Amino acid sequence: MGIRPIEGSTVTDDNELDRISDSGFYDSGLYSVIDYAVDGTRTQRELIDEFARIQERWVRFHPGYVSATLFADLAGTRVYNLVQWRSAEDFRRFEENSDTAGRIAAIEAALAAVSGTAEPRMTAAPRFTVARKVAPGPRRTD
Repeated sequence: MGIRPIEGSTVTDDNELDRISDSGFYDSGLYSVIDYAVDGTRTQRELIDEFARIQERWVRFHPGYVSATLFADLAGTRVYNLVQWRSAEDFRRFEENSDTAGRIAAIEAALAAVSGTAEPRMTAAPRFTVARKVAPGPRRTD
């Protein structure tokens, strides 16, 4: 997966140092964060089921795919789909080699299938890397 121990490695770059978590691991993966506003808990559940099916049919078998984690906000108004890839290179290959037209058609069909309204809230290409992670540990006193 995209999480690798850093023992024995030499950190020479401040940016890389910022990516190291307190637990001694850093994450070199790429994350796509898909954000939709929905009009209630029923639509929220339906959209989550549709997005899970899309992952199973169109995405999860591609090399470098790690997982998709679907989040439902407590108010029933948002759905987040956090798709993790092992690396940016794996994601790039997925974009180049996958059936993008088929996947987009499946997303459009999923949006049409829900009983309520679901609207995307992404403002740009929703791609992220982990910048910093704070693990459990003793309280900091400085």
